[in-house]
Amino acid sequence: MSEVRGEMADQKIDIGSYAGYKGEESPRVFFAHGEKITVLNILRMWVEEAEQDRKRFFVVQGSDGFDHTLYYDLESRGWFYRSFEKAGRGRN
Repeated sequence: MSEVRGEMADQKIDIGSYAGYKGEESPRVFFAHGEKITVLNILRMWVEEAEQDRKRFFVVQGSDGFDHTLYYDLESRGWFYRSFEKAGRGRN
């Protein structure tokens, strides 16, 4: 990919995840841009809540050299892809 940063309409994606002892899932591998990307590291996590909407966001370091923003929508029980940027951009 030649882009340094990319945002797109949220896309539903397939993901391999790990459910911890509380049953909350975290991403381990996902499929985007026609390729399988392994999650090397979870860089940030947060929850966004609205009236009847709750999403758990993850910024992950991917095996493709990019940081990706993914989220789990608790209402639809699905994983979605939000954006990517070149690894290390914006990190302290």
